[in-house]
Amino acid sequence: MIHDLFDLTGKVALVTGGSHGIGLAIGKVLSKAGARLCINGRDAARLKEISGQLKEEGIDVYTIAFDVTNEEQVDKAISTIEKEVGPVDILVNNAALIKRVPIVDMDVKDFRDIIDVDLVAPMIVSKRVVPGMMDRRSGKIINMCSMMSVYGRNTVSAYASAKGGLKLLTASMCCEWAKYNIQVNGIGPGYIATSQTAPIREGNHPFNELVMTRTPAGRWGEPEDVAYAALFLASQASNFVNGQILFVDGGILANFGYVRGENEIT
Repeated sequence: MIHDLFDLTGKVALVTGGSHGIGLAIGKVLSKAGARLCINGRDAARLKEISGQLKEEGIDVYTIAFDVTNEEQVDKAISTIEKEVGPVDILVNNAALIKRVPIVDMDVKDFRDIIDVDLVAPMIVSKRVVPGMMDRRSGKIINMCSMMSVYGRNTVSAYASAKGGLKLLTASMCCEWAKYNIQVNGIGPGYIATSQTAPIREGNHPFNELVMTRTPAGRWGEPEDVAYAALFLASQASNFVNGQILFVDGGILANFGYVRGENEIT
């Protein structure tokens, strides 16, 4: 049955940075598909709050606070998840950091912090869970890439550098782990309607007009649009999809053939 392809019953899914926005939407969808949901974040109070909210919605969730850039914390946390929930079958490397600063003004420490969270952390967490996936000869790893995985943009040099690197890390993981029946893919969200983008979507903000006119679908994406793509990549339906970046952008990348200048997306 087609429905069975998307059934995640019995699978343990870990979503890093999953207490808000796209990560939270992905967690909800994976849980509704049957997965046993684990959400990571660094803010224990926020995790407790979101745990209560999800349980009110009928979603059972296991929350655990740890720093995805710290190998010792990652090892301890994954060991705890394995003991209390089960081995991780689905990993969504969603935790991310961005700072909008011109390169000449960017503090080197800030640059390194962004690289650590957006690029190094997916390697650390994946490296910790993948031996179990190899033993079971089954696993799904989804790296949250970006449109900046394939093109540059002003003021986000560190973020774009990290996401470009994450695209190739995804490909390299595929090359090393596909023989163990592990699928490693990325998702590249377009412009998504979240709390972070709310200020630039209101009224006649020029960026809102730009996104609306340049996105062929004629709208901002919703977190659920990205979450449904994650469900596909977490399911049996994607068992022969590997090393790919699935862009969920309403077609905006297909429509970037414009003259840079007053119409440039920033």
